[in-house]
Amino acid sequence: MAAPVVELEAPDLRKYRDGGTGVDYVHTWDSGEPGRHVMITALTHGNEICGAIALDYLFDLNLRPKTGKLSFGFVNIQAFERFDPTDPYASRFVDEDFNRMWTEEHLDSDGMTAELVRGRELRSVFDDVDDLLDIHSMTSFSPPLMLINNLDKHIAMSRRTGYPADVAAGPVYAPGKRIIEYTPFDDTETDKTAMLVECGEHWAKATGEVARDTALHFLVATGIMTADEAAEHFHRKDKPTQRVMEVTHGVTAISNDFRFVESFVGCEQFEKAGTPVAEDGDATVVTPYANCVLIMPNHRSKGGQRAARFARILD
Repeated sequence: MAAPVVELEAPDLRKYRDGGTGVDYVHTWDSGEPGRHVMITALTHGNEICGAIALDYLFDLNLRPKTGKLSFGFVNIQAFERFDPTDPYASRFVDEDFNRMWTEEHLDSDGMTAELVRGRELRSVFDDVDDLLDIHSMTSFSPPLMLINNLDKHIAMSRRTGYPADVAAGPVYAPGKRIIEYTPFDDTETDKTAMLVECGEHWAKATGEVARDTALHFLVATGIMTADEAAEHFHRKDKPTQRVMEVTHGVTAISNDFRFVESFVGCEQFEKAGTPVAEDGDATVVTPYANCVLIMPNHRSKGGQRAARFARILD
């Protein structure tokens, strides 16, 4: 595989270390009026810098909530501090994937990885948040994609946000839980919501633009900004028609010889069930049903790693 092209420049985040919250790299503004706690996070994976660029931009807007609270947070800052554009894949995490550890059992364990230590610092923050947007990016040049847990409240929030065009609701089909699956957000008895946006290929210029646009749409949806206030800051001025999909299957590579039959980027729709999508050693991976959509193909997957997901269109 060719070396990645890094078009984005990581911002200097040292000025954001002390946000006055008691948790490094977390800033919270409290209106003093009752309302929801809205939060945007970046750098859950240390090499996915598009979210950091978006938050750096939003800080300069001096946004303040009229009701409730607004927080911005840089998550796995220790991994980010190792980011090297000449070897950008190396700083995804320090010891373990920060976005696969959000179970009470793991957080309460005796483990002392860099990610667990940081996760325990952030846990009280997430416990207080009502609406979360977690900004990520992908290994392939895929269209941007909102990922949510398959609950009505998350689907409703993704519709209110209205960006990007594609929404995939369902599990990650990998061990552990993402932040958006952390118990307070996964509880059907509360109205807390959490969404994860995959903005495009990790270091492409357009990925930074999508991160900013998604954050702005989310801030409008949660009432932090008005549509008029946000309008001048959008890269893309129009709002796309959304397609909401339910993730039904996960594809895990069995062998180290996993390869897609074409250079799929993701969100391709296949008309017929049984359409070949990949070769995995001597086995062929096919679509499980008609009008199946391929979600986030991983062209770097090896045996035991998630290679893709399949989804059906809900609307």
